[in-house]
Amino acid sequence: MTGTVYKSTGSWYTVKSESGDFIECRMKGKFRMQGIKSTNPIAVGDIVDLELDEKSDKTTGVIHHIHDRKNYIIRKSVNLSKQVHIIAANIDLVFLLVTIDNPPTTTTFIDRFLVTAEAYDIEAVLIFNKIDTLTEQTLDEQLYLQHIYQEIGYKCLRISSTEKKGIDKLRDMMLGKVSMFSGHSGVGKSTLVNAIEPDLKLKTTEISEQSKQGQHTTTFAEMYDLSFDATIIDTPGIKGFGIVDMEKGEISDYFPEFFKLKEQCKFNNCLHKDEPHCAIKAALEDDRIAWSRYKSYLQILEGDDEHYRTDIYNDDRMASDETRKS
Repeated sequence: MTGTVYKSTGSWYTVKSESGDFIECRMKGKFRMQGIKSTNPIAVGDIVDLELDEKSDKTTGVIHHIHDRKNYIIRKSVNLSKQVHIIAANIDLVFLLVTIDNPPTTTTFIDRFLVTAEAYDIEAVLIFNKIDTLTEQTLDEQLYLQHIYQEIGYKCLRISSTEKKGIDKLRDMMLGKVSMFSGHSGVGKSTLVNAIEPDLKLKTTEISEQSKQGQHTTTFAEMYDLSFDATIIDTPGIKGFGIVDMEKGEISDYFPEFFKLKEQCKFNNCLHKDEPHCAIKAALEDDRIAWSRYKSYLQILEGDDEHYRTDIYNDDRMASDETRKS
């Protein structure tokens, strides 16, 4: 029997069979996925083969094979630095929810997420959420960030779940696709999913005014079939996004604006750091590349795992201030 993993709790997996039945399954033995040391060898979105467990009193199954994935979103495990965590697999479209200060989403987090999506060939869309809560200053910051990423070529949506702004456009983008929603805790993923499909009634919580951080409401990644020919994967809020091993020479390929210019560099193996006649650094000086993007690139290049370096986001705030003054 073949099915799709709709929920993973670590030891049990909810699998939807091709006939539409949901079966609780265990994993047979230990999987080794192409040499990847993963904390979760089976992820939501995986296509699996299973056998029904005849010995169980209720209908359960045992997963014995995972089909090849067309893609997946992966990051370093929070507690086990040598292992990785697969957030979801076989995704058509990933939406990264961004909020300016409720809670704050740093550009380094955005860029790390986008680099991973580029590396695994997944189309990424930025959702600037909670636009109804923006002040004059934070509106400037939001529009400035949107300008940066739209200039690169990323699609951006401005959404207010409470006022239902932008919801119809989002639903249109999701038609016929498996979409994943991701972002920090508190950026409004569950509230947005409820606005898209009210009958799901996902649990939501308020932002802490003191810490400006959200609380985890989604404990495990879970897939839902929606009423308008779309499928969504709701994921737990993530604090940091550790990049899984990449060769230094390939990192710039996952920054689209860098990739377009790299052939103009004097040296084929240019890392765009200390080398002379570098097209990326020239574009940076001419303001054709955002400084926040370049700093994110250097941080990944130097293998510095993200610990919320606030200077990167402050650069965006200062740039936004300068834009407003001019």
